[in-house]
Amino acid sequence: MELYPINLKLAGRRAAVIGGGGVAERKATSLLAAGAEVSVFSPELTPGLSALHEAGRLVWVPRAYQSGDLHKFFLVFCATNQADINRQAAVEARAAGALVNIADAPELSDFYVPAHIAQGDLLITVSTGGGSPALARRLKEDIAARYGPEYGQYLALIAKLRPEMKSRLATAKERESFWRETIDHEALYLLKEGKFSEAEERIRHAACCTGPES
Repeated sequence: MELYPINLKLAGRRAAVIGGGGVAERKATSLLAAGAEVSVFSPELTPGLSALHEAGRLVWVPRAYQSGDLHKFFLVFCATNQADINRQAAVEARAAGALVNIADAPELSDFYVPAHIAQGDLLITVSTGGGSPALARRLKEDIAARYGPEYGQYLALIAKLRPEMKSRLATAKERESFWRETIDHEALYLLKEGKFSEAEERIRHAACCTGPES
């Protein structure tokens, strides 16, 4: 089945995690990092989840999931070690309009959470459609070794200079050509070496040579 790739903005959105173990902790942590409002349903929590609750980062409902709990949630992650509970919660959540991920049954989930590499605002994801998490992890490791922090730094530098470049380069064609040619190994090497000002100057110089004044 072909999947539709999408990156969700979760700031202020409500997400429920059913379960309090290691899988639930990983789900909750990533949801919080994306700005979601997280509620965890479980009689017990891992130390990590307990620390997040004590810090006021998430809501803890200290009991097992019950019917009627899952209204008004945008995302629901079913991550207990009991398959029947996961499926019962998934059915109810889906009926209430939520998107559902079932940790032990990806084939029954509405979506998969891909392996991902984040370097600043640069986000690279790898998905096997739930077919092989091990392969996804291996590919993630290979990609992470290839695209280091300098790529995130480069992206931040581009975002900083974009308004200036837009004023220098009058047409969309000029701007497209400039950005394509500017992504070179030299600028990335400078960033990797910590030479941020030199990398910025290289991009500015390229703009001067490309723009109408050249």
